[in-house]
Amino acid sequence: MARQQVRFCKSFDGAKIAYAISGSGPPVVMMPSWLTHLEYQWRSVAWQPWLEALSSHYTLIRYDPRGCGLSDRNVADLSFGSWVRDFGVLADALALDRFSLIGICQGGAVAIAYAGKEPDRISHLVLYGTYARGRNKRSTIPLEPEKARVMLEMLRLGWGQEDHAFMRSFATQFQPEGSIEHLRSWCELQNAATSAENAVELTRVMFDVDVQEVAARISCPTLVAHPDRDAVAPFEEGRLLAQIIPNARFLPLGSPNHFMLRDESAWKILVEELYGFLPQHKAAPGPFADLTAREKEVLDLLARGLDNRQIGAQLDISEKTVRNHVSGIFAKLGVETRARAVAVARDAGYGC
Repeated sequence: MARQQVRFCKSFDGAKIAYAISGSGPPVVMMPSWLTHLEYQWRSVAWQPWLEALSSHYTLIRYDPRGCGLSDRNVADLSFGSWVRDFGVLADALALDRFSLIGICQGGAVAIAYAGKEPDRISHLVLYGTYARGRNKRSTIPLEPEKARVMLEMLRLGWGQEDHAFMRSFATQFQPEGSIEHLRSWCELQNAATSAENAVELTRVMFDVDVQEVAARISCPTLVAHPDRDAVAPFEEGRLLAQIIPNARFLPLGSPNHFMLRDESAWKILVEELYGFLPQHKAAPGPFADLTAREKEVLDLLARGLDNRQIGAQLDISEKTVRNHVSGIFAKLGVETRARAVAVARDAGYGC
């Protein structure tokens, strides 16, 4: 949790929306589902691999949607439209002119809606394990509306109860290859994320989502990735998205887990694809090309004005290790002082 900074902004109707920033590099926004909590996610076995992979290469921006996590819980408007408007307010507050967007699960529909509304601000779009149609809109998939009704009732009766049959069913859908640790982690995340009442209402809203028309208007480079045996968001929905969005690339992933496990080969494939698809720091000529990936991270934070202790805390390394990296950076850049290193780095685009 020391790796992120949590702040709040006021949305269109006065609701306080919590957001967090971690890492360094080009800005990437991860759109949330309702099952989030900015602090607990760093301990969640489902979310931690995502946060580590993205924060190590990008300035990762996340937020808790209204009704969930650290954002205001007791709000009158829990509609899909309010979610889209909340993110618009946040993007404006952070002065995000152009950035990459990642939509996971329910967050994918919000990402699609925003990308369709503000096409000039989105440079790249990643949609993982998500859909354009909620369960009540999937007439081509047998029993989806019936399954939706059962899910709402199970949410109401078993939310956050580790020994409840619903909890085991819920965790098994999301990570069927998970351990007892994963089961407990899902239960803790449920209790941290929101109340049973909000969970039912937000799930009901998502079951009625249909953003197919908006998806057809998306113009930015888009990567649609989907586990091929996903029990939460059907594989067919991911394939449909790739068909609807113009020129989208479809990446099937060999896994039964909606949230893939850290040691899965499919997870490693996805991370490599993300790094290849999302914008990286532009390679600088001359001595910058000789810097290691870690040295570039240290240099970026150095150019932002952080001292060695702050850099160490940001990257979760010791202050001594930071000093060693700084010495190596000085040698490769041919500079002798910190001020000169900062000036040269900023001229090359670091620290932006």
